Parts: sequence; C-alpha cells; structure tokens
Amino acid sequence: MGAQQLLLACLPFAGSGAGFFREWEKLDVSEVAVLPVQLPGREERFLDDPFTEVGDAVAELTPRIVSSAGEGADIALFGHSLGAVLAYEIARELERTGHLGLRHLFVSGSPGPHNGRTERATGLADEEFLAGVQRFAGYRHAAFDDPELVEVLLPTLRADVQMHEDYRATSTEPLSVPITALRGEDDELVSREQAEQWAKVTRGPFAYRELPNGHMYLVDEPERLLRVIAGSPACG
Repeated sequence: MGAQQLLLACLPFAGSGAGFFREWEKLDVSEVAVLPVQLPGREERFLDDPFTEVGDAVAELTPRIVSSAGEGADIALFGHSLGAVLAYEIARELERTGHLGLRHLFVSGSPGPHNGRTERATGLADEEFLAGVQRFAGYRHAAFDDPELVEVLLPTLRADVQMHEDYRATSTEPLSVPITALRGEDDELVSREQAEQWAKVTRGPFAYRELPNGHMYLVDEPERLLRVIAGSPACG
C-alpha cells in the first residue's frame, strides 16, 4: 500500500452488501484502497442472522475492520444512509478504544445521527413495506420485481430497515475525527440542512460536498465520489 493510500472501510446501505463496494475496488483511484464491509444475512454471509440493532452490528464490525486493516493502518469510514449511522457509531467505538489510525468519517445521504426517522416501514405488510422502502431509498431495486428474489431478500431488508428506524445515537459527545458529509444535489430525501447537521458531531474539521444526481448518486458515479474522497485532507 502506498504511503499516501487511505484504507476506506465501506458500510452498506439497507438491503445491500459488500458486493456493491467490491465494484469500487476495480476503479482507478490509487489514493484510496476500498475495504468492503459485509453484514450478515447477505452474499457470502447469507446463512447468518442479520442484525436488527446498530449496537450489535458495531460490536462485531469494529474489531473486524481493525483486523482487516492491519496493525498501524490509517482508516477512514464511509457509509450511505444506514451505512452512515453504522460508520458513525464505529468511529465512536474506535475513538473510545483509543485506536490511533482513524483519519476521517465520510457520511453520505443521511441527516445527523441525533435526528431519528419519523416515518416508519417496520411492521407493514410486504407490499406496503416495499413501497415505503422505495420511497425512503429514492429508487426501486430491480429485485423487487421478482417475487422469488423478494422472498429471499425480504427478511434481511426488514432487519436492515428496523435497525435504521430503531437507531438512537449512543452519545451526544462530539467526535474528534474530521467529518465530511456527502449528498446528491438533487436528493429529495435528505436536505442540505439535514446533511450539515453532522457539523455538530465533531470537534474536528467539517466539510460538506454535493455530487450530481439524487439520493442514490453513488450508484451512478462511484469514481467521482472516490475522487472527492481522494482529494480530501484524509489522503493528504
């Protein structure tokens, strides 16, 4: 790994897995080494029970990220929507345990962590639930149109949505790590004002960046996003 290369641990949004970020590993952004983080209940961990509480996810994922990164590695965390609150709580756990390699927290498509979701899909019947998730996510996954795939994916998606909707921040104490909040400029689900709530979460530097497209901007132009990350002070 080059001297300036930053290890970017990527936390998935609801219903997705590490496979989404494995595509990013193929992109030619040499300053960033992508570390996809897998949640249980999907892909190679399909048989594992999915998390329904952020605290349980953080307890498992934090030491796994540190182990995957290796001793003394510089780490940044990236998460979109559900992944943003997972990344935030993992950053909090890394600071609590005195991990010295945490360099930056990149939170995407998410209000600040102290502003819980008010509209809920948890507990709704399948069709209503999927319609609610589509509205919250701002896009419709192609798998939703395949009844057999929906049956397979629904338990994990329900667990992810419950984990996100039940989430409450564990502390109001600010982090010391720098934070960059990222948002699609046409995002109708998360406003600029909501994204900038993350400024209150750190004593360190804060930056706000917009990229083209809507809430799921990262699906369309991942290389542009990685270049924004590569141009941040985390890679300086």
